[in-house]
Amino acid sequence: MINRQALSRFYLTLVPFLAAGVALGLGHSKPQLYIPIWLAHAALMAFAVWSLGKNCFTNPDPEQRQLGIIALLVIIPWVGFTLFAGMGPPPTSIPDWVNTATEQQIRYALLIAGGMLITVGLTLLANKLRLSNEQPYWLLGVLALGIALPLFILNMAYWGSFLDESFTHFSAASLAKRPDWYLSMRALFNWISGVEVALLYLATAAFGLALQSASWFKSRACRIYAFFSLVGALLSVLPSFSFEPLVIATYLVSIPAFPFIMPYLMALNLLNLANRTPNRSS
Repeated sequence: MINRQALSRFYLTLVPFLAAGVALGLGHSKPQLYIPIWLAHAALMAFAVWSLGKNCFTNPDPEQRQLGIIALLVIIPWVGFTLFAGMGPPPTSIPDWVNTATEQQIRYALLIAGGMLITVGLTLLANKLRLSNEQPYWLLGVLALGIALPLFILNMAYWGSFLDESFTHFSAASLAKRPDWYLSMRALFNWISGVEVALLYLATAAFGLALQSASWFKSRACRIYAFFSLVGALLSVLPSFSFEPLVIATYLVSIPAFPFIMPYLMALNLLNLANRTPNRSS
């Protein structure tokens, strides 16, 4: 007999990695093709989340339901993020960017909304961890998030609004050389992006240590969360090198949705943990 909860968790765990593989491997597809596929995936993802956390969502204990809500706040943005699998990576040429301007605006609007939801979810999680009297790693996580979120919103607005307007203007004016102000802004946001991404990874590492301190998750899982988050933070602030594997790794960890992969996996683990308490009303 198939274990529906185990199958749901397996599918949900694969979601960010499959989406990234499709986006990077296949590139941009036509909306007429990827939107129906995404809608089917979104429905399947909702079914999998319900299967994984049904006991938690319907539990009469408000503490258990709150854990489910926290997990949902972090998981739900990934329903939107998987739309990027059909969009592919951001265009590398101005004509392609102008031709897909609406898609780019949707991409970065979803990232802003998702980043805000995840921050709310992790902040609520920090409050639960505070009440469990664990070591104050949660405070470091909240502080890092508090600094990172405004930078993240600013950075996504730069990509979703400023670049759209700039590239549309450059294309209409047929400018062969970029203005000095554009080059200065690009350099500024390279710095902002590095700081913002590093802080998001550091916040995740802090929450991983907090969950370990509170003994909510197994130590091995928490160490994995913290290790990969710290590696991501380091790679995001490294200067440019000619060593190709390092360049690729630095590029990957700086993809806007990638710092949210570890919080998403934590949320799945949290939902599974909260779901273990049986619903006495059933």
